[in-house]
Amino acid sequence: MPYINRQIKNNLLEALTLSPVVFLNGPRQAGKSTLVQKIANDNFPAEYVTFDSVTQMAAAVNAPEHFLKERKDTLIIDEVQLVPDIFRALKIVVDELRQKQDGKATGKFLLTGSANIMALPKLSDPLVGRMRILTLYPFSCSEVLGSTGCFIDRLFDADFQRDDGKHKLTELIRLATFPEISGAHSQECSSWFDSYITTILQRDVRTLAEIEKLSVLPNLLRILASRSGGLVNDADIARSAGLNHITARNYKTLLKMLFLTFDVAPWYRNIGKRLVKSPRGYVTDTLLLCHLLQYELENLEKNRPELFGHVLENFVAAELIKLISASNNNLNIFHFRTSDNKEVDFVLEKPNGQLAAIEVKSRDHVNAPDFIGLKVLQQLTGNDFICGIVLYRGREVVPFGKNLWAVPFSALWQ
Repeated sequence: MPYINRQIKNNLLEALTLSPVVFLNGPRQAGKSTLVQKIANDNFPAEYVTFDSVTQMAAAVNAPEHFLKERKDTLIIDEVQLVPDIFRALKIVVDELRQKQDGKATGKFLLTGSANIMALPKLSDPLVGRMRILTLYPFSCSEVLGSTGCFIDRLFDADFQRDDGKHKLTELIRLATFPEISGAHSQECSSWFDSYITTILQRDVRTLAEIEKLSVLPNLLRILASRSGGLVNDADIARSAGLNHITARNYKTLLKMLFLTFDVAPWYRNIGKRLVKSPRGYVTDTLLLCHLLQYELENLEKNRPELFGHVLENFVAAELIKLISASNNNLNIFHFRTSDNKEVDFVLEKPNGQLAAIEVKSRDHVNAPDFIGLKVLQQLTGNDFICGIVLYRGREVVPFGKNLWAVPFSALWQ
């Protein structure tokens, strides 16, 4: 496969001009190493080392400060979480550089890692104020198709186009995944995911935490996959996994740290209506979701439309976190649900309080009841409500009231 430009690249280059340490995290095999090496070759000359190398890792473990100080130019360290002591050494080295350069040391260290270190205070605290963090997810639809526009910008501008019919949804789900299996056939994907999960659970988990019941993690992951799009109920998850409540919650947090799953928090303000305040859970990659549940994507679309609807919702959730991560907009993603079950799948909110809302339907038509949740949210938020859409499988863009639209799924990648 030819090199595919990653939309987060410009943000990464900008971060290197503003901060001494930049940490690019994200799922294993999402393309972090390829991206940072491409940047080192084309835009930002740097020395590259990886802690996948036993020798490099041993040297860093033995004398982390010396390992860093010996490098005079920008240093890229791949899989940095494998040497936790490097973070405290980075603080010391960065503070010394700042003293020598009147506080203007930038772009000295570019780190990559397959774990979210912000969930580990022992690692993240030493670099508070010294490090910028970005997240690279697997390919998005717009990346694999080479699209230059941004769905999020168009969403807040209510700027949508009809579907030209060039791409099937299942085709895009197969492309918008990990680079190594983008567009691969089902059997190849299945074998790859088996190896992928084994590598993460046998290797990466052990570097982050002491796990007494490592063998339960694959089952816990499948349980979370079976609840994709549903409200997170920790007690129910613990019972299903045969774990106590605290252990299940800790293990679930670990899976999120490794970017296998993610939660969408509930949206609420100090307003009169009672709102549900539980998050909803998703799997970071939709093909991984299908693998965990042993779904055949095309067969699901034809024969199990109700299950395919859950897969599509996960797909949209995954696309949104990819687009948000790569955008310049400081957005947060939420879901909305009232105590009487009026709901909206996704709410994107800007720091100024403006929001746009998205409901997902797997049908090729929509009608007025599909907009009930959007209208409730619109009434609650007034002028802050910029746009509400129902993503559906039709081709036309259809207005359904003030700032309300039925919009084809193709809006995600046009």
